[in-house]
Amino acid sequence: MTMPSEADFLASPLGDTITQASLDEELKAQGHWQGRYRLLMKLGTRMPALAADLRQGEATVAGCESVTWLHHRQIQGRHHFLADSEARIVRGLLVLVLAACNGKTGAQLAGVDLDAWFSELGLADHLSPSRASGLNAVVQRIRALADAP
Repeated sequence: MTMPSEADFLASPLGDTITQASLDEELKAQGHWQGRYRLLMKLGTRMPALAADLRQGEATVAGCESVTWLHHRQIQGRHHFLADSEARIVRGLLVLVLAACNGKTGAQLAGVDLDAWFSELGLADHLSPSRASGLNAVVQRIRALADAP
């Protein structure tokens, strides 16, 4: 299986302006779920797609309704992730997850509470059970990869 290079991981897939704080502000500015949903769809377009040779094999996240891929590399004690999905809404959710998790140490990742953040944003109440389960599978995979030696 082809693996992304260290340079791929170090070049932020979200750029320098998309942070958890900026996303939190942007999503909370939307007064209703439809606005947040549209914003999630737009967020997915801000993240570059993985190359075809990276969208395969062991990178596939089991448990997702839509095919989703996740790559991980630890560089100088910090965890870096690249992700993609066939579904636009999932790509938007992945932007949130990557903004919260990329570049963190293991201890920092252990303190990331995505469930609380998604509840605060009102996302947890509006995701279908299968979508929520798939998102949980991505988060669990990130935690497993970060905990692996």
